Amino acid sequence: MPDSRPGPEPANEPEQGADVIPIGTSGRPGRGSGRARPSESARNLAGPRRTPRSKPPASPGPPPADAPVEPVETPVEPSPEPPAATSSTSAADRDPTAGIPAGDWLDAFKQAAMELFDDDWERRLAEFLAFLRRRLEGGYAVDEYGFDQEMTERFFLAALRPIAEKWFRIEVRGVENIPAEGGALIVSNHSGTVPVDGLMTMAVVHDRTGRFLRPLAADLIFRLPAVSSLARRSGATLACSEDAERMLRGGELVGVWPEGFKGIGKPFSERYKLQRFGRGGFVSAALRTGVPIVPLSVVGAEEIYPLVGNLPSLARLLGVPYIPITPLFPWLGPLGLVPLPSKWLVEFGEPIRTDAYDPAEAEDPMLVFNVTDQVRETIQQTLYALLRERGPVFG
Repeated sequence: MPDSRPGPEPANEPEQGADVIPIGTSGRPGRGSGRARPSESARNLAGPRRTPRSKPPASPGPPPADAPVEPVETPVEPSPEPPAATSSTSAADRDPTAGIPAGDWLDAFKQAAMELFDDDWERRLAEFLAFLRRRLEGGYAVDEYGFDQEMTERFFLAALRPIAEKWFRIEVRGVENIPAEGGALIVSNHSGTVPVDGLMTMAVVHDRTGRFLRPLAADLIFRLPAVSSLARRSGATLACSEDAERMLRGGELVGVWPEGFKGIGKPFSERYKLQRFGRGGFVSAALRTGVPIVPLSVVGAEEIYPLVGNLPSLARLLGVPYIPITPLFPWLGPLGLVPLPSKWLVEFGEPIRTDAYDPAEAEDPMLVFNVTDQVRETIQQTLYALLRERGPVFG
């Protein structure tokens, strides 16, 4: 009877790409197909080759003739790497649950102090730590108006100084007209939508003379929760004749901006045109105390927030003098609150003496009006002169 089993496949028959691995072959390539090489499908199904575990031979003897010959992989030992630069405490030597050693904290703190306080870091760091201890213990003094001299000098004026020097590039003239001691009244124009000019004047006066300028502020400032406390601690007080006269008699340097909200809230089209100086209350205070009046002209503040519009109805609803609209605010949101970097010129004029008058003459309305007009005209003419000298607004 002829044998019905299929014979061996011809040697030159091309391999097919869709061989099926029979059940029970455990997925090993080549088993069940009768070939030494696995098909493409078997290679894809087998996955990456795993190195078999070494087993002792059951019995010596030659392998079967049809067993596939697998290449033997020789393990390659990694070459030793050069040791890395070690710090004071390496991660390998450190217990992972121990955290950062105290020595590393001290080294990092010392390096940060040297970068912050320069070469004199030990003394300045000790002063700073002593300052913090006094603040926490309440060991600091304020005067009868709430002025905190240490806080103002170390933090408030220190924060304003780089703005005055780097952002507005303030050029100061006539600083010799500020008295080195004793009471004096500095009278300035007011502008800028937000009273930044008053803050810059405080920084300039202290940096050039070492004296603290005590501003007379509107009552609105002291109705604002956070601003009120900051204003008191930085030396401001309510703009009233009683407080102004007490400060002047006490030898303080007092600053006043008679235009008030009419000056800082005027449209950009009326820039550098002085508004009415009120009823001359600052002149009456100077006449009663006999202190000099120093006119101050500030050019540059008008351009930091150009006022092009207002919302009076909303302002009345919120109880504020005006709601400003500038080319950047409120269109750019918080970014629109950044002041434009205009070039500033600040000039202190020649003092106007009042000690030649009798204190009782402060009740003479005609005298008060004449002195007020003299101060106002001096500031206005100086503004025109500074505008011609300044050149480009942002130059």
